[in-house]
Amino acid sequence: MQIQLTDSAVKKINAGNPLIQKEDLKNTPATLPTTWVELTDSRGKFVARGYLGEQNKGLGWVVSFDQTSIDQVFLIRLFNEAKMRRAHYFNDPLTTAFRVFNGEGDGLGGVTIDFYADYLVISWYNQTIYQLKEELIASLRHVYPEVAGVVEKNRFKQAKQESQWVAGTKPVEPLIVKENGVNYAVYLNEGYMTGIFLDQKEVRGRLLETSAGKRVLNMFSYTGAFSVAAAVGGALETTSVDLAQRSLPKTQEQFTVNGLAVAQQKIIVMDTFEYFRYAARKNLTYDLIILDPPSFARNKKKTFSVLKDYGRLIEDSVEILADQGVIIASTNAANFPKKKFQQTIEQALQKQKVTYQLKTTFRLPPDFPAVKQLAESNYLKVLVYEINK
Repeated sequence: MQIQLTDSAVKKINAGNPLIQKEDLKNTPATLPTTWVELTDSRGKFVARGYLGEQNKGLGWVVSFDQTSIDQVFLIRLFNEAKMRRAHYFNDPLTTAFRVFNGEGDGLGGVTIDFYADYLVISWYNQTIYQLKEELIASLRHVYPEVAGVVEKNRFKQAKQESQWVAGTKPVEPLIVKENGVNYAVYLNEGYMTGIFLDQKEVRGRLLETSAGKRVLNMFSYTGAFSVAAAVGGALETTSVDLAQRSLPKTQEQFTVNGLAVAQQKIIVMDTFEYFRYAARKNLTYDLIILDPPSFARNKKKTFSVLKDYGRLIEDSVEILADQGVIIASTNAANFPKKKFQQTIEQALQKQKVTYQLKTTFRLPPDFPAVKQLAESNYLKVLVYEINK
């Protein structure tokens, strides 16, 4: 099937941007095709091949920028090339969980694949790519004959089931994976999340190297992965705060699988801003505060948005930071550009009348390649500030 593009879309695609938006099409089909399509200019001349599938980023993806057909041979080559680019991770006995295929960054938007100690977790982000999955999974099994099992996460709104096994055997859970020598307990078939965000591996690596002797506060802690890395790195104490009730047993488990005494760690189920007020009342201070909130969250009382509320997080963190301390500020919000994120943080620090220095910046690690021409594909922004009060 042929799909005609606007002139501006042709320019964008020829410049290397693979994302197709609704406004890029001359005419949007009433029903999106569930096959690979040929994209042409207004005169019918070939531009690229790809597919149309509605997801939060747009309406489809370019997959081949030339006349090459998208078939099993093409897909096997794509997955093989991505696997070879991760040779460093496959050869590292201290790390057994990482991303092996990162959507558009590896040449096929709408799907990501993670490796967890001999198991693959595939995430489908739109209905079209999901309907093409048989060919993709067959190609993937050809490239990864050694994997024990495959589970899928269906992250598109039409999905009837969040997570399910599609091939192989199921592991005994929790499955223990390693990252920089630290153990993490993961559950591959519990909803969308597994228990660890793999894109933060370099930040956790920094915590291993820089946490010795520090009092560490981990806000929006989820399963406490940052806290565990800090504790293994020699932190004097860690405090993990998250509103979700599940965070308590999940975080306890992460310490346990590393042989760390849970009783020596503080794990608190509480709203973040309430904890800031509590800590201020109790005169608690921390040498290192980690802020990694969700882009948006809602509870019974209020909503949280990184775009609206990140400045408050920084201001409240300064109130309970040691006289010489560090704040690790993180967001995965694709609609929060790095420049604006940095401005938000530094305006809050200026408001608190402290001196500060940006020491380190982290973006996505090498196993999460991004497309240079598509800024939102490099969504992760982590800024590390040294602060003097």
